Amino acid sequence: MADPAPTASERVAIVIPARHASSRYPGKPLAMLRGANGEAKPLIRRSWEAASRVDGVDLVCVATDDDRIRAVAEGFGATVLMTPESCANGTERCAAALPLLREDIGIVVNLQGDAPLTPAPFVEALVAFLQSHPDAMVATPAIRCSPSLYRRLVTDQSEGRVGGTTVVARGNGEALYFSKRVLPYVPAGAAEEDPPVWFHVGVYAYRRAALERYAALPVSPLELLEGLEQLRFLDGGVPVAVVPVDAPGGDVWELNNPQDVAPIEALLAARGID
Repeated sequence: MADPAPTASERVAIVIPARHASSRYPGKPLAMLRGANGEAKPLIRRSWEAASRVDGVDLVCVATDDDRIRAVAEGFGATVLMTPESCANGTERCAAALPLLREDIGIVVNLQGDAPLTPAPFVEALVAFLQSHPDAMVATPAIRCSPSLYRRLVTDQSEGRVGGTTVVARGNGEALYFSKRVLPYVPAGAAEEDPPVWFHVGVYAYRRAALERYAALPVSPLELLEGLEQLRFLDGGVPVAVVPVDAPGGDVWELNNPQDVAPIEALLAARGID
């Protein structure tokens, strides 16, 4: 027997927020990345292709305020939603895109445009979580750090780079805090072979009401200090569910700095992604 069609409240859109301005990496969405076959594609296309591999999604689109990104995205066949330049982060841009989405879209996934290596099962796990937890408003994935990932995060931190975000959660799975620091603190030599650190993967699934609430909340001081948009939810009393996911047979690497291009290209090659 075929699965029933999703109800209106379960229909899903993936929105890929993309802006050209970036303090750490201007023009990042248009940065070229070579795949396994040697072909170079812009980051925004690789993110769109990653989103297109997710099952159970009714719409994949790019949300931007930049005509250069729009032209490139439309050139490879993406649906593009033009949103205000004033959007300060990806969640604000997803909220701004809401009026442009079909009314029967009940779940919006923010697949950030700097994470082309986000595995499809991560996104599918978030959607499944919201669909099976009707009271949940926001869900985001995290993976238990491998020793190599932990060492990379600590090294980046010690050398003044942002290598990623970590999250600490309550026993019930609700996030307590997100940080660009490596949290919790692990004393030298303690648990380094099985570090109790969770790496936050920058993808979110929201119900429409959560995005509407976000747009109405004041900007959080913690959000500004850390540069992490999700802290506005926590500061505003909106729970964020942390969904554990399995590491994809290799580190998840975001394009945060120009130095990240080579490691991402190596992972694209290792995974056979053209």
